[in-house]
Amino acid sequence: MYLKAIPLKNLDQISTIKDEVSQNMIVILRITPIAQKNVQELKKAIEELYGYVSSIGGDIVRLGDERVVLTPPGVKIWRGLS
Repeated sequence: MYLKAIPLKNLDQISTIKDEVSQNMIVILRITPIAQKNVQELKKAIEELYGYVSSIGGDIVRLGDERVVLTPPGVKIWRGLS
């Protein structure tokens, strides 16, 4: 299992990001590039990635204002005490 940082620049990258997660890669997605261009595209990308990661048993969480972490099946992200 590896950790990979990827800047999200456009929606064309979504399938590549899904492939990375399905190959047991933890992905730190920098969302600033797409957010500066088009907030609607950012929302669409996050919704699609959330649905995908949830469907395979992975996890997804926002990390500050600029990043989102996606994990493969079997890796959960601790969110602190409720």
